[in-house]
Amino acid sequence: MASERMLLTPSCSQPNMDIKLINIGFGNIVSANRVIAIVSPESAPIKRIITDARDSRQLIDATYGRRTRAVIITDSGHVILSAIQPETVANRFISSKDSHAADD
Repeated sequence: MASERMLLTPSCSQPNMDIKLINIGFGNIVSANRVIAIVSPESAPIKRIITDARDSRQLIDATYGRRTRAVIITDSGHVILSAIQPETVANRFISSKDSHAADD
């Protein structure tokens, strides 16, 4: 149980562990530190990844019933569907990093 607590609580001795959040649409927010890839859902391999994630209960649908335009893959293996364009998510990701660098 102590090891679980350590995973959930960021250590103060690691200054680079700041949490950066990205809005992925409709008030949904993802931790930028956990994002591995932001891709378009059009290709067959990405469609297979979505199907596999749904089957293994690792899919998070944040589209609110709208068309999926971006697929966000996290380091935990979760796949997040978003209704905004991958470029928009990427720009928010980049601006989040830039604003954080300006704060330092």
